Amino acid sequence: MSAPHQTVTLGLSGRLARAFQDNPLTPILTLLGLLLGLVAVWTTPREEEPQIDVTMANVIVPFPGATASQVEQMVSYPLEQKLAEIEQIKHTYSVSRPGLALVTVEFDVGVPRQPALVRLYDKVFSNQDWLPPNLGVGQPIVKPKGIDDVPVMSLTLWTDDPQRSAVDLAQVAHTLEAELKRLPGTRDIYTIGAPERALMVRLDPARLASYALTVGDLGAALQSANLARQAGERVGVDGVVQISSGEFLASAEDVSELVLGLSNGQPVRLADVAQIEDGADSAASYVWHGAPPGRDGPRAGQAPAVTLAIAKKPGSNAADLTQAALQRIEALRGEVIPAGVEVVVSRDYGLTASDKAQTLIKKLIFATLSVVLLVLFALGRREAIVIGSAVILTLAVTLFAS
Repeated sequence: MSAPHQTVTLGLSGRLARAFQDNPLTPILTLLGLLLGLVAVWTTPREEEPQIDVTMANVIVPFPGATASQVEQMVSYPLEQKLAEIEQIKHTYSVSRPGLALVTVEFDVGVPRQPALVRLYDKVFSNQDWLPPNLGVGQPIVKPKGIDDVPVMSLTLWTDDPQRSAVDLAQVAHTLEAELKRLPGTRDIYTIGAPERALMVRLDPARLASYALTVGDLGAALQSANLARQAGERVGVDGVVQISSGEFLASAEDVSELVLGLSNGQPVRLADVAQIEDGADSAASYVWHGAPPGRDGPRAGQAPAVTLAIAKKPGSNAADLTQAALQRIEALRGEVIPAGVEVVVSRDYGLTASDKAQTLIKKLIFATLSVVLLVLFALGRREAIVIGSAVILTLAVTLFAS
């Protein structure tokens, strides 16, 4: 007597396996999945910072002439209360200083950047009635910030040459900014620790009084002399020629020759009543470079420096950008970067991101081989091939989908 026929009910995975077991499309789909995985490995951007929405913004409100306490009570507190009404706000921070209020807004992680900024702008500029009237409070300025504002590369410029100062290094760094901004994928490039150039005018009160001049006369002379404007146009047979009048003050010599007034029929120049120096403004931050002995650092142990920070566009490959920046720096040595000025890489997220990506791939390969060998010794060669192929195909499709 024959055994009764038993019907086996297959689940979802069983039905899928049976559908693809003898399907001629299975090898083609397998090869396609592997190719997609290889494409994902080669084209996925190497990034140190994750591509997540972490939206922040600084709201800056100028209040000239006010003390820190007045700024806090009249600007910072009311502004914080208004901004706290925005949905999905995580934190608000404020800093009040003489003449300026700074309020930082942090949205919840995952809130899309554009809708968050639209809500912020709408709240700030549609509720300006909280600003104290007729007290000279300026218009709010919104400065958005995000994860892509973090520099992927930092280059430190330093020198052992005693004839060069941080001002000279800053001039080199600003020239490099213009060159590096031409690289594809760059978002923002700025210099840290660079003192700004400034003309310092030290007035002699006694000489001013002897010529019957005041500081107000100096201000009026500067405003009238440092002015250029369009004065009209001249129409000729060759076309229209734009006419401009005046020019801006361009050097310390121009400022020193500025005429403040007349004394006994003779012009009184600014150089007659003041000392004028062309140099560096008061620094807001300082950068120093140092290294242990024998590490190609400054001979004195430390030296003045400036740091050039490079941020990338969202989705750009940090490894490609930093590599292109290094190649461009090497090409500019001797042309833009003078002899005696050294460039040190103090941060390279492209290199660390590439190392982490390669480490991840090596660990995935090691884990896959471990599973295949375990199945080989436990179940046999056929099962090991099936399991290994399934794991590799799953990883390949997952990498492409992400």
